[in-house]
Amino acid sequence: MKRLSLILLVFIALASCEKEVRVRTTGTDTIDNTTYTGSTYFVYGFSFSTGKLVSTENNPGPDITIYVNKVNTPYTLTLQANNLEPSFYKVGDYADEEAAKTAFDNLKSVSSAQWTDMADPIAPNQVWIYRSGDEKYTKLRIISTINEIRQLIAYGECAFQWVHQPDGSLTFP
Repeated sequence: MKRLSLILLVFIALASCEKEVRVRTTGTDTIDNTTYTGSTYFVYGFSFSTGKLVSTENNPGPDITIYVNKVNTPYTLTLQANNLEPSFYKVGDYADEEAAKTAFDNLKSVSSAQWTDMADPIAPNQVWIYRSGDEKYTKLRIISTINEIRQLIAYGECAFQWVHQPDGSLTFP
């Protein structure tokens, strides 16, 4: 009986141990401007601190969302931040995917930059830096975009590669 109790006690102790949840700090993801209905209208953006898609109804909400800017013709796509601060810096536009990937891979640190409120306009083969409200940095490579009318509604989509620096330093791993 003592042996059974000891085995049960060890099993309970092991089962109750906290497991460390690892958050992604790099990846390739896609966001779009599809509107959903919950308690209010919402979209899904992306949170670099959690490494996943997050609803604009969440608190905290996403770091970035995509917006179709209808002021210009043709419409343009814009990444917007959720922190009410100038948060984007365009590193550059590149001739092709290979050049953009090389620039992205070789970008190892953030330097002084002229930050803008939005990443506007976004297009494939661009590299951007995102700065969060708490001074964490993420580099982004725009892989592809879709900018079209779907069912009479302006639709925007962006696939991007990203590397997040969660410790607030100015260098990327």
